[in-house]
Amino acid sequence: MGRELAELREAEDILQSVINSLIDSQVTFRKIGEETNDPLLKEIFLAESLQRARFRGDIESVLHEEGVHDITEIGTVAGTLRRAWGESKYRIVRGDLTLLERVENVEDAIIKVYAEALETAFPFPVRQMIVGQYASINSTHDFVKSARDPARKAA
Repeated sequence: MGRELAELREAEDILQSVINSLIDSQVTFRKIGEETNDPLLKEIFLAESLQRARFRGDIESVLHEEGVHDITEIGTVAGTLRRAWGESKYRIVRGDLTLLERVENVEDAIIKVYAEALETAFPFPVRQMIVGQYASINSTHDFVKSARDPARKAA
C-alpha cells in the first residue's frame, strides 16, 4: 500500500507540473495572439490558448476523480520569467519574429514537461490523454517553428 500511495503522489505531482506548464503556454498564446498584427497567427494562437485550457481542464478532471481537490493553478516561475523577458524584448524589438520566438521557448519547455510525464506509469486512460495532448503540442510546436523560420529570414 505504501508503494502505491507513493506512486500515486508522484503521478499527482507530475500532472500538477503539466498543469502549471499548460498555464504558462495558455497565457503566452493568449497574450501573443492579442499582440500580433498577423490575422492568421492571431486566430491560431488564440485558438491554441483555448486548447491549452481544455487540456488543463481534462487533467484537472482526472485529478478530481482521484480525490485531489487542492490543484494549484499558478504556472511556473520559469514561465513567468520567460514571459517577462519576452515582453521586454518585444517592447524593444517589436515584430512577429520576437513573438514567435517567445512561443517557441514556452513550447520547448512544455514539450520537455510532457516527455518527462510520459516516463510515468499512468493508468491507460490517463496515459492515452497525455499522449494525445503531447501529439497536439508537438504539432503546434512544428507550426511555430515553420512560421518563425521565414520571419527570421525577413528580419
